[in-house]
Amino acid sequence: MKLEKYSIGIGDRFGCQAKAQLAALGRIREHGVLVVPVWNKSYREHQILGTSPESVRKEANRGVRDFGWRHSYYVDADHIGLNNVDWFIDSCDFFTLDVADFIGGSVPDSEVDAFVGKFQRYTGALSIPGIPRPFQTSVEQIETIARKYLPAVQEAGEIYRHIEAAKGKGNFIVELSLDETDTPQSPLELVFILAGVADQGIPIQTMAPKFGGRFNKGVDYIGDIDQLEKEFHEDMAVIAFAIHEFALPENLKLSVHSGSDKFSTYGAMHRMIQRHRAGLHLKTAGTTWLEELIGLALAGGEGLEIVKAVYHAARSRLEELCHPYTSVIDIDREKLPSREMVDSWSGEEFAAALRHDLSCPKYNADLRQLLHVAYKVAAEMGESYIHALHKYQDMIAPQVTENLYERHLKPIFLGR
Repeated sequence: MKLEKYSIGIGDRFGCQAKAQLAALGRIREHGVLVVPVWNKSYREHQILGTSPESVRKEANRGVRDFGWRHSYYVDADHIGLNNVDWFIDSCDFFTLDVADFIGGSVPDSEVDAFVGKFQRYTGALSIPGIPRPFQTSVEQIETIARKYLPAVQEAGEIYRHIEAAKGKGNFIVELSLDETDTPQSPLELVFILAGVADQGIPIQTMAPKFGGRFNKGVDYIGDIDQLEKEFHEDMAVIAFAIHEFALPENLKLSVHSGSDKFSTYGAMHRMIQRHRAGLHLKTAGTTWLEELIGLALAGGEGLEIVKAVYHAARSRLEELCHPYTSVIDIDREKLPSREMVDSWSGEEFAAALRHDLSCPKYNADLRQLLHVAYKVAAEMGESYIHALHKYQDMIAPQVTENLYERHLKPIFLGR
């Protein structure tokens, strides 16, 4: 199973927007660019929502059938480990191995020594095509990298072999995720991480490193764009080097997590995939849920009342809802609108506050971040919320499609 050059992870909290998402991918296909969908939902999301990997597979299949999508599509076991992977095996064909928690773990000296011995040929001046200056690499540096990252790479190997035993070699796609950690990986670290991945026999097709800056949920990137573009360039150069040097899959590509709404970064992404003639996997998630809320608000009546009820409950349960996401949100309580203000809003005013449009003076990034993590509130509404999604789908679907196509796919893959 070989992942296409361009792919996008499209989360769908409530499993109702597959057709609308595919409509966006169909529109960019009309420009000659194939971007294949990967429906992703994490174990944590499933637990909060009461859904299952099987339900994601069914929704993806139904959306593909109803839209008439004629290309590949995948279902991702998002951010899994050995403790929960079995739940996903039957329904998924894409596995994001999340081993960031194992970075800096313990590893026997003998295994570190074996790793250093195997790769010490890269000491001295290590040149990576596309990176101007060679890295001056010592045995001590390789040992330091091995002690930090070998535990994570070995854990990834254990997870991969567990999945392979169940699904068979070549029957699924593997992504390695190291993004949920505090410190970005340097280009030199990434070289030896990928060396270790190859040594473990993991045929990864996408690699999600940690980048500098803030990739907060549902809002734009916070950080130095020039530095981030440099990181994209160096990581893509390292990946190209590793494919040749370590015999990793030829379609191995960079993956950017928490990628939805990082509008200021999309120009850099476009330039880098063009410069390197490289692939890209962009993982998005909660944006679809927010577009549902915008559609419900614009529908007025019952739809608007539901959206206001979600906001009021979320504001009163802020600590609870934000706790799992504290590292990827920054909410200023003082900037959240009051109950009285929100109750006075029309559907258009609520939509303007929530829609990620920096040119709109009513846009409220704090409200947007809070609602991004408030899907648990809607889930607790049960069938009444799902009924509203179906009832007002004609208003919701255009929001989902336009957001994905105009704000994400066009700037990244078409450069406009």
